[in-house]
Amino acid sequence: MISAPAICSALLIAAAPAGIARADEAALHLKDSPDAALVVSKCSICHSVDYIQSNAPFLKRAGWEAEVRKMVKVMGAPLDEAELARVVDYLTLQYGSDAP
Repeated sequence: MISAPAICSALLIAAAPAGIARADEAALHLKDSPDAALVVSKCSICHSVDYIQSNAPFLKRAGWEAEVRKMVKVMGAPLDEAELARVVDYLTLQYGSDAP
């Protein structure tokens, strides 16, 4: 069985264009909120936070919840139910397509 970190690494390598450095990664910031650090610490294990920003125009709460649950169940994201709820709340309030 392949581990979740191995799958995440393979996906990141496959998704990254050859020869392009991610030096600008440090410049990416999520919207400020008490749970922003939780989101960065848990989500950036497998992917860049710009994935969050690029999905923002499309996802409402149900979409964000489905995505986060998929990351936990399929990709092995290390979130317990309480953290999952906080991440979904943050993504919905800060990046949901119906967010202010």
